[in-house]
Amino acid sequence: MTLDFSILLRFEHALLLGLWMTIKLTLICIVLGCSLGFLVGLARTSGNVAMRAVSSIYVEFFRGTPVLIQLFWIFFCLPLLLGVELSNLASGVIALTLYMGAITSETFRASLRSIGSEQMDACVALGLPRNIQIVNVVLPQAVLRAIPTLLSNCVSLFKESALVSAVGMADLMFVGQNISNNTARPVEVLTVVALIYFVIAFPLTRAVSFIEVRILKKLAL
Repeated sequence: MTLDFSILLRFEHALLLGLWMTIKLTLICIVLGCSLGFLVGLARTSGNVAMRAVSSIYVEFFRGTPVLIQLFWIFFCLPLLLGVELSNLASGVIALTLYMGAITSETFRASLRSIGSEQMDACVALGLPRNIQIVNVVLPQAVLRAIPTLLSNCVSLFKESALVSAVGMADLMFVGQNISNNTARPVEVLTVVALIYFVIAFPLTRAVSFIEVRILKKLAL
């Protein structure tokens, strides 16, 4: 078999559009998922037993089941239960946000537990309202301590986003599959798609290690 990667030059625009959709989906789910994860992390460290139980069930379910099954269930089953129609974009955002919320909640829970209780005691002594304590004292420290793991979670989400191609969303993987089917050149097309994911994910992975070292040094001061 003779490889011919030049054929991909005809589909450069389509691949770029697919990559943009992948990046856009990932960024949306990162913002929503991290916000959800922080709230769930607070719930899991709460003194309220019911909140801890509900949040724990959510986290264990979405961490313990395949993301593809979650995506299929939301795309095929949720519309039947709710009686509404969900687009593949909406289904992808919901599924990946719930998954991201579950994995980042554990990151936030660990960072929240690392904040000394004396700081919360000082907030109480100063008479600060609960919402002020969370926004001005807890959140900045929790985010700083969680940044390295959160970045790793973001890289994982970027790679997991390829699953949305299974429900017909025109992301990079979906575009690559279509080009592969139309040109009968799966080796060249899927190799290039894999390299695009790698070129984006690998530098981010290296950046995570660099940032982690910097933050650990800062926290050690």
